[in-house]
Amino acid sequence: MNLGMFQATPIQKISENLNNNTFFIKRDDLLPLSFGGNKARKAVLFFQDLMREESDCVVTYGSSSSNHCRIIANIAAVKNIPCHIISPSESSHPTSNSKMIELFGALVTQCPLAEVSITIERKLDELKEQGYKPYFIQGGGHGDIGTQAYVNAYEEILDYERASGMKFDYIFHTTGTGTTQAGLVCGKLLHGDKREIVGISNARKNPYGGQVVLDSVNSYFISIGKVPITTEEIAFIDDYVLSGYGCYNQQILKTIKEVLINDGIPMDPTYTGKAFWGMKEYIKNNQINRSKVLFIHTGGTPLFFDNLEELMNE
Repeated sequence: MNLGMFQATPIQKISENLNNNTFFIKRDDLLPLSFGGNKARKAVLFFQDLMREESDCVVTYGSSSSNHCRIIANIAAVKNIPCHIISPSESSHPTSNSKMIELFGALVTQCPLAEVSITIERKLDELKEQGYKPYFIQGGGHGDIGTQAYVNAYEEILDYERASGMKFDYIFHTTGTGTTQAGLVCGKLLHGDKREIVGISNARKNPYGGQVVLDSVNSYFISIGKVPITTEEIAFIDDYVLSGYGCYNQQILKTIKEVLINDGIPMDPTYTGKAFWGMKEYIKNNQINRSKVLFIHTGGTPLFFDNLEELMNE
C-alpha cells in the first residue's frame, strides 16, 4: 500500500435544491483506502509519522461504529504490525466496522468509558514492557496531524473553485472529535476567506464540542507560528444530535434513501446521513437561499449496510 498523498477527491453537483440553493458534494468517501472517508485522509498522515518514528505497533481508541478504528486496523494489517483498540463497552454493539476490525486481526480491549484513559496508559506500558515501540493515535485521528489532513482538503476545494470559476458560500460536514472542522477552518483563515464552515455535530454538545474544535485550530496555528483565534470563528451546531452518538430518526433514514435514489450516493445514519439531514434543517431554520452549498461526504459507507433493512421499510 502506497501511503503517499491521495489525488483530490471529486466534487459533483447533486439534485438537492432546497430553498433554491445549489448543492455540491465532495466525495471523500471515494478515497482509495478501506472505503475512504475523512479518517482515511488522517490515517495516511499518522502512518507516515509512525514510520518516521520507527514504531512497530499502533494503539488507538473508538467505538464499535468507528470508521477511524476500521481504517487504522486495515492499514496495520497491510503493514503487518499489531493493532490494539481500546473501546468503550457502553457502545460496543456489532457493526460492519467492528466485524472488519475483527477481520483485520486487531486486538480490541473493552472497558467502561470512565476507564478509557487509564486503560490506554496500561496498554502502552504493557507493550513497552514486551519490547514494542507503540505509536498512539487519539480517537478519531485527533491532533495536529489530523487537522493538517483537512487543511490539505481545503486546498483541494480552492483548486476546484479556481478551475470551475465559482465559489462556495457554505461548507457543511459532520463534526465529532473536531479535527476535520478544525482543518477546514484553518484553511479558510489561512487564505482569508469569508464563507461559513458549518459543522453539524453527530454527538457532542456545546460549549464542549465547539471548544474542542477551537482548541484544535489554535494548537495547529501555534505549531505553524500563527496567532490563536477566538470562538466566533467556530460554527459548531449541536441542534441535531438527537439523543447522542449513533441516534437517528425517520427523517434521517428518509434523507439517506432520497440521496441514494436521486444521486446514487450512500450515506449512514451515524455520520453523513445525520449531518446531511441536519444541514437541511439548518438551511431551513436560518433561511439560507440562492447560495452555493458544498457538503463534504466524510465516509462511513460500511455503516450504510447496517441499516439497509430499515431503509427498505422507510
